[in-house]
Parts: sequence; structure tokens; C-alpha cells
Amino acid sequence: MAVDGHPAHAHRTCCGRGTTGKITGLVLDAQKQPVLGATVVVLGQKFGAFTDPEGHYDILNLPPGYYDVSISCIGWKTLVTKGVEVSADQTSRLDATMEQTTLAMEEVVVTAERPPVDVNLTSARQSLSSREIESLPVQDVQDIVNLQAGVVDGHFRGGRIGEVQFQVDGVSVNDPYNNESTLRLDRSICQEVQVISGTFDAEYGQAMSGVVNAVLKEGSKEFKYTGEVYGGGFAFPGREADRRTDDSFEPLSQQNYQFSMSGPSPLPETLYLFSIRRSENDGFASGERRFVPTDSSNFESKVWRPSGDGKKIALEYTRQWSGAVKLSNKSFASTALSYSAVWNLIDTRRNDWAYRLNPDGLRTQETASIAHGIDVIRTLSATTFLQLSFRQNYFDYHDWKYEDLYDPRYDAAGPALGDPAYENGAIVQGVDFTRFVQKSDIYVWKGALSSQLNPGHLVKLGGEFQVPTVRFGTPGYLRYASENGVQRLVRHVNEPPDFPPVRTYHPVIASAFAQDQYETTELSVRYGLRCDYFDARSTVPGDLANPANTIQGAPESRPIKTTAKTVVAPRLGVAYPITDRAGLHFAYGHFYQFPSIGDILANADYGILGRLQAGGITYSTRGNPDVKPEKTIQYEFGWKQVLNDDLGYDASVFYKDIRDLIGVEFIDTYNGATYTRLTNVDFGSVIGFTLAVDHRRIGPVAAALDYTWQFAQGNSSDPLETATRASAGEDPRPRQVPFNWDQRHTFNLTATLEQPDRYIVSAAIRAASGQPYTPILEAGFGNGLDTNSGRKPAGFRIDVRAERQFPLGGRKTNLFARVFNLFDTRFFNNDVFSSTGSPYYSRFPETDRNALIDPTRLFPPRRVEIGLTLNPGF
Repeated sequence: MAVDGHPAHAHRTCCGRGTTGKITGLVLDAQKQPVLGATVVVLGQKFGAFTDPEGHYDILNLPPGYYDVSISCIGWKTLVTKGVEVSADQTSRLDATMEQTTLAMEEVVVTAERPPVDVNLTSARQSLSSREIESLPVQDVQDIVNLQAGVVDGHFRGGRIGEVQFQVDGVSVNDPYNNESTLRLDRSICQEVQVISGTFDAEYGQAMSGVVNAVLKEGSKEFKYTGEVYGGGFAFPGREADRRTDDSFEPLSQQNYQFSMSGPSPLPETLYLFSIRRSENDGFASGERRFVPTDSSNFESKVWRPSGDGKKIALEYTRQWSGAVKLSNKSFASTALSYSAVWNLIDTRRNDWAYRLNPDGLRTQETASIAHGIDVIRTLSATTFLQLSFRQNYFDYHDWKYEDLYDPRYDAAGPALGDPAYENGAIVQGVDFTRFVQKSDIYVWKGALSSQLNPGHLVKLGGEFQVPTVRFGTPGYLRYASENGVQRLVRHVNEPPDFPPVRTYHPVIASAFAQDQYETTELSVRYGLRCDYFDARSTVPGDLANPANTIQGAPESRPIKTTAKTVVAPRLGVAYPITDRAGLHFAYGHFYQFPSIGDILANADYGILGRLQAGGITYSTRGNPDVKPEKTIQYEFGWKQVLNDDLGYDASVFYKDIRDLIGVEFIDTYNGATYTRLTNVDFGSVIGFTLAVDHRRIGPVAAALDYTWQFAQGNSSDPLETATRASAGEDPRPRQVPFNWDQRHTFNLTATLEQPDRYIVSAAIRAASGQPYTPILEAGFGNGLDTNSGRKPAGFRIDVRAERQFPLGGRKTNLFARVFNLFDTRFFNNDVFSSTGSPYYSRFPETDRNALIDPTRLFPPRRVEIGLTLNPGF
């Protein structure tokens, strides 16, 4: 609703920590003079402020959501603005012009409208509310992230995987083992998802490329509930030959059941939220249980003895329980308390086409993870508040066929075996002997003090302390050995250096930061300083030329402790609005990240090098817990413009100078041998351009377009790549080549057609140019051309969602359908054959005959899901 045809606008800029935002503005009269002492109240909430002599007000510490704001003063008409959107870490600006009146309680009601782009933002940031998320054809947070400008398959602006910090309610849920999220977050529990793909504030660390913050929903003041159920499967009728797998439609191969409820609890002023979800998903590629693991064929005589039941079996599956609980208490004066827990229990079996005739030989993976803890927000004054968080992030993962190393089924089955003479080498007996466990238990303390010193300056001081316990390795080894000409199964437990045990590590991670946010209507400046500390609390050889202390006559080499690493990172962001509809922004920052524990401490036992003979060489790379933090310097410059009330764009150019990535160095020993170990030698750079266009809803139609052009290059895409090249006889010296994920053009379009309370149709359209690959001239090693000198074909895909609302037993109900990969695209930057650059054919069909019939090399086929949502909009 508008007054005199002019809606109230709420502009947003950044502020706060990852759970709350702020409303600020000026209250003026018709002559543009300040109105002193006006009361500004967020209706239905315990938040408000009075205007100062300049007519300025600030309301801090607001959770994300949509609010109605009332501005009143004696002698003036009360102004109520409906639907003011507040996002975490952002400022919503709500200015008002008051009208005088002689009548008591006269009220003017307007509706807030957010401009298509905010000219006061200092970097690239996208915030999606629960309303926007629910309308898109997405299921979890990672789906949302991959739709944003500058993101390619989890790589933010050309960075490596593991360079993004994932947060829940402003606190990290990353696992130090691999610097990736410990959780899979379903869209149903998210109030808001923020994606920062450019530079970011000093508050955020242990990330070089971006930040993703999911803000959980909170309990409601009235009892509410919602439920969702859907089922579906892969549908590609008549394309069995193209897809290389059975095209039968399995309508329940995809199942999902979700229930949430919320309301007041029996405790005083305490609200609760409870959500639970069960999903069961089978992969599209199916095998046949022709053989079972205990079968025994005669490979020498080529006699095959299948005893399976011939049943069709999905090679890949996922079974998941997940949920969330949140309690919010406001019974204490000036203090808000909350407890939240998000958890996953996931049972999976990964696809391996080699096991298509013996699917029961595949190993399985199980994951149990939870992130839970307490948050305290203490309001110290009208302009100052303190936020404290204590969390535990727990992640337990194992990958094996049988848990017990001494399980007799290992003996009965033996190792997985196949023969090229039968079904292109398909496994016909035995089980996968791979065994791996990884457990991380991370305690996180985080605190921040925020104070609005004056109308222009919001200052924040804070810090974070993490004490992780990370345990990983192989829980016992299995191998076949020959004794007196007889093969038998041998088990090895805790026999270093050849068979090292599962090891536990206790690093320490800490940080402190200070930042200031200066905001006026003419200028926004964000600047800060961050200090990061990391101690691996491990050891390395005292003399790398005698790593195992076994070289006779060489200086003694004893293990020495790793040194603690400290770095300081400056951050700066400036937004300069030329007008209220156009503005420039510039951002610069240093971003550090300590390498993952799983990289630097894997193979970190140098004792095995005692067997390295004089003059020998090994490419089995040793870990190095004494590496420095990796570093990226980012620059960003952009222009934002509101073309009209419904259309705007944000154009940015960026450059990333990437240094001190972990890679491989070659170490010579006193006896002329050579080995490889990790250290800070890799490097890279990324230059790019992003364009985001937001077409706000006009009538039933809304659309958002993101385009990214970028060139990402460096000396290696993987820390171990240099050693791999050297072992293949290639030149290991540094060079500049495109990264494996260097995708020159990325195009994302989301569009919605909606009539409220009746129907909504949305589509996510993605197009991408080909990523690089290394062409080969002849089959075999050493016949490749320059690394990543070829380009895969371009890809295109569409996902759609449609829903129709209708009453069911007096309840609002939505019938919906989702179709992923609508046109059944077979290729979207998946694998290609190096001899042709095509995913469909090879110049060496005999060599690649198994890959040519492997359906899992292709992009997953069309997936159709149909379901019901009860009481949507929870």
C-alpha cells in the first residue's frame, strides 16, 4: 500500500553480527526540519527508540524478519510502515516525513518497499529471506549458494574448495579437518541465508573466498505447525541408450517427510521451535545383484560362478534424519537467551560403477553431526549490547564395509576382484577393503561488543577461541599376503610407519577483531583489523635432510615442536552514493586461512623415510603441520544503480592475489635421496566481473539475473598435483595454468510468477561455459598436451517448481511439483574423455570401454517430485 502513490523505502547496509540487524533513519517534518522526541516502535516486539535533536534514531539488535514500525509524536499523525525487512548484519534505513494534525490518534499506514539494489553496500552480498527461499526449486543451503554470482560448484570467485566459512546464527560450523561445513542445512529451518562472495568484514576469518551464514527460524508467539511430504524419481523415458542405464520410473526412489512446530513453552517468556526431517534418496544408476561378495570364480579358467538373485539395486543411496531445536527466552531484564541444536544422521553408499554386478561389495559411509550451544545477548544501554556464544560442533564419520576389522565376513568374501574378459572388468566377488574414520569435536567461544557511539559510528570489538579435537586415519589395514604359496588375509593394527594408527590432534585457533561502521546518507565506510592465531601443537623433523634420523654419519635430527602462527589482516570497504539511486563501492582486504588439519597432518610420520635408500626418490608426500597460513589479497570495485522502483543492477570487478597455498616441495637428504612434503609454495590469481540484475515483482512477475566472467589460474589445482606430475615424468616446475574449476562464463536466472494465496511458479536457469581439461594425443601416461589447455562443452540446465494452494479440512494446503534438470541435460561440466573433449565418445574405445558404458559419468537425469505442504509459510 502506498500513500499519494509513494511507498516507503527501506534501504539496507551492513551491520551487526550474523544474527541481528538494525533499523535507522531520520524523522523530519514537511519543511525538512528534524522532529525531536518522536517515538519509534517495532510493533509486537520489545524494541524502540526516540529521535534525537537531529531527528535521528537507531534500533539495534533486531532478528531477521519483516516488521511493522510505528513513529508517533504528540501533534503529529502516527505513521505506521508495514513490512520493513531486516536482515542479519545489515542496516535497514527507514526515513519518515511527519504530518501535523489536531486530531488525536490519527494514523497514516504505508507499506515498506526495499529498493532493487542497495547503493550503500560496500561489497557483494546476497540475503535471501525464508519467503524467497521457499519459492525456489532448492532443498538445502548448498543449492542456494550455487545460485549466487561468483560461485561455481562451491568455488567462490575462483578459490579452492574449503575457502568458505559456513556459519549458523553467526558462529562457525566448519570442521578444521577439511575447512568445510559439518552440517547439511535444510531450507525449512532457515529464516535467512546470507552469501558473501566478495570481501568481508574483520569479524569473519579462517576464510579466503567467502562467508555463508544461515540464520535459524525462531519460535512463534502462537502455536503453529507445518508439514511437508513428497515423493518422486528419475524420469527419462526412451533414453535408456543415451543414459546407459535402465529408464524405468521408480516413483518412490526419492522420499521426504518433514514436520515443524513452534509456539510458547511452559517456561516464562520462552518460545520453542522443533523441526524434524526424514529423507530417502536412491541414485539413478542401478546395478544387478548377479554376484554376491562370497562368490568364488575361477579367473584362470574364465569360469564365472554367479549366485546372486538378479535383483535390480540402486548403486548409490542416501538415508538421512535431520532436525533442529531452538529455545528463546526473554524473561530476564535486558537479556535474551537462546539454545539451538541442528543435527544430521546420514547413511550413504557412494556410486562405483565397477560394482554394478556385485553391489553388496560396496562399502558404506555413516555420518553423525550436531552443532549446538547457547547464545546470550545482553543489552547494556540503548546503544550498546554484548553478544556471547558457546557452541559445540561435533562430527563423526566412518567409511568401511564392516566396522570390526576382524569381522569374519572379510575372510569369507576376500578382496574385490574382476576380470577384463568378463563384463569389461566388473567386480564379481569380494568387498572393498577401504577403511577410514574421522571425528572432530570442536568447542567454540565467541563474543562481540557492539556500540552505536553516535549516529555515524557503530563500533564492534570481539574475538573467538576454538579448541578442536580432530581424530582421523585408517582403523586397521587389510591385505592379502602369500605364505608358502597360499594367499591369506592379513590384518595390521598400529604398526607404524607402514601401518600407522588412527591419530588424534589438538590444535588451538583464536582470533580478535576491531571494526567500525561509519554511515551517513552521503557515505558508508567499513574498516577493521583482524588478528588470527593458530598452533598445530605437533612436531616436525629437526633436520629435513635427515628426516627419520637414520642416515649414518649425518647430524642428529630430533623432532621439534611446531611454532604458533599469528597474522594481522586489514579490511576496508567504502560505498559512495552519487545519488539515492546510484553509487560506487570499493573494497580491499587481506584474508588468511590456516590449511586443513586433514592436509597438513596426513602422512606426517617421517619415520617411514628411514627406508628410503640412498639416491632413491619417493612421491608419497609427507604432511607438514608447521606451514604458514594461506593468504589472499582481494580488491573489488563496483557500481550500483536503481533504474526505477522495480529494477536495478550491481556491477563489480574483482581481483584476487593468492599466495602461500600449500603445495609440494622436493627435499634432498644427506644420502642423495629425494622426498616430497607439503609447504607454502602454490600460488594463483583470479580476475573477474559480476553483474547482478534484480527485477522486483511487478504484478505477478519477478526475476533476478547473475552473470560472472572470471579467469582463475595458478600453478596447481590441488596441493598434491606437483608430486603427481613429477611421478608421471612431467615437468614439476611452477607454471601458470587455468584451475580445474576455471569457468569463464556463468549465468544464473531465477524467475517467479505468483498470485498470492493461489499459485506460484518459479524457475532456476543455469548456463555455463566449459571448464578446462588436459587433452591427450595418445593413450597412456606422458602423452598429454599442456595442462588444462582444452575446454569442455558449454552446459545448460533448468529446474522448476510449481505450487497451487487450496483448502484441505479448513487448513491452507499447497500441492507442489518440482522438476530438476527439466530437459534431461546429460552434460553440465562433468567428465569428458581427454582424447576428444566429449563426454560421449573416445578416440580409444578399447582403452576406455568401461568408461564408455558408465552412466555415472553423465549429469544426473531429470528428477520429478510431487508433494503436499500443510500450513505453508510457517
